[in-house]
Order: sequence, then structure tokens, then C-alpha cells
Amino acid sequence: MKKIIEIKNLSVHYGQTEALKDVSFAIEQGDFIGLAGPNGAGKTTLIKAILGLLPITKGKVELFGQVKEKFSDWGKIGYLPQKFATINTLFPATVNEVIMLGLLSQKKFPKRMTTGDQNKVNSILKELDIIGLKKRMVLELSGGQQQRVLLARALVSNPEVLIFDEPSTALDPKSRKDFFQYIQKLNQEKGVTIVLITHDTGYIGNYANKLLYIDRSLVFFGKISEFCPPGKNHQYFEKSDEHIIWHQHN
Repeated sequence: MKKIIEIKNLSVHYGQTEALKDVSFAIEQGDFIGLAGPNGAGKTTLIKAILGLLPITKGKVELFGQVKEKFSDWGKIGYLPQKFATINTLFPATVNEVIMLGLLSQKKFPKRMTTGDQNKVNSILKELDIIGLKKRMVLELSGGQQQRVLLARALVSNPEVLIFDEPSTALDPKSRKDFFQYIQKLNQEKGVTIVLITHDTGYIGNYANKLLYIDRSLVFFGKISEFCPPGKNHQYFEKSDEHIIWHQHN
């Protein structure tokens, strides 16, 4: 199976503070990875290091077989950040304008939008059932609607990898279930590789095929069935920290 993301001995510091220490793993094409760990474990730091948003102290990140420093095909990677505030500088902005931004990474200078680009935006708006929001101002939307807009922005470039940072935080239970089912469909039917940071550990057991558990260093990476005994996933995922101890002693 082709490796999509490979991390080798990765360490990241914030000043004198070590946020990640000697982390290594490889994500293969078609994986659905649940990225878990306690608060302050370095989950978001890891994602930002992968995306080149943070400097690396040591180690290597490879994307689609290329070292990150030489990788340029960022349209293959869609990113859904934790907070909508990541695009506050663009306000006032419409839903259509925000989703258009997802195509900019594929553009060479001068970066101009075309009729074809608008057609891609319209298509993803319809697929996510938010075409009626196209001309609305983003700040007028509910948290769930804003999350769909960010998802549309991540999907519009037809990425091979989708990276999510706690995507269900602002969603009600029904919207959360719909969201997880949608990205599971992308994973199973279109082969999109998913990496998802979450505290919804019960949901991870239902949808992901692998767990990446970190606490500044790598604690566990592998099949969820290997992390938790069969039939007891929900019990242990509600008490992940306790189960880490169980796992290390068994």
C-alpha cells in the first residue's frame, strides 16, 4: 500500500518546551486515522508540523513520497481547522468566497478564478446540501453551517487526504453523526485518506480503522482492535488514559 504521510523521528519545540519528541509512523492510502491523546499532548502541533505551519526541531516529514520541503502539490491535502477564526481576516466574506479559497493552492501566479472553478464550488455546495447558503455572509451562519462551509473548502480541490482538527466540536449530536458518516463514505467509496483529531473517542471506534495515540511522544499506532480488546471498545475509549496503562502492561 502506498504511503501518503511518513513521519520519521519528529521533534518540535516551542521555545524551550518540547511539544513532540521522536515521533515516527506512516499513514497509508485509504487509512482512516483517529488521532487521540490528552489535552496538551501535541495533536494539533503534529498536524501543523505535517502541513508546514510550524518549524520542525528535528526529524523528517514525507508527503506522497517527497520530503515536505520539496512537496508542492498541496491541492492533494484538504485541511479543516479547529476554529473558524482561521479565516477571520477575510470577513466580510460570503460562503462562495470562502470555498473558492480551497482552490488557490492549485493556482500558479497570477491566481485567477475561472468559470471552471465556480462550477467546482457549485458542485460541492450541492453535494453538501448548502447551495442555499452560497451568497450568505459566513458570520451569519450557525456553528454547524460554518463547519460545512469549511468542509466544502477542504473538499473543493478534490484532495486525496483530508485532515480534521476536532471537527465535531460545534455540532449537535445529529449533525455530528451525519458528519462522521459523510467522511466515512468519502473514505470507503472514494478512497480518501482521513486523519482526524478528536475527543469523540466513542465515534472513533465506530469509524476509524487505525488509532494514533500520542502524549508528546508516540504511545500507540495501529489497528483499533489491537488497542482495545474486542467487544470492549466503548468501555476503553471512554477511559482512554486508563486503557493506555492496561495496554502497556498486557
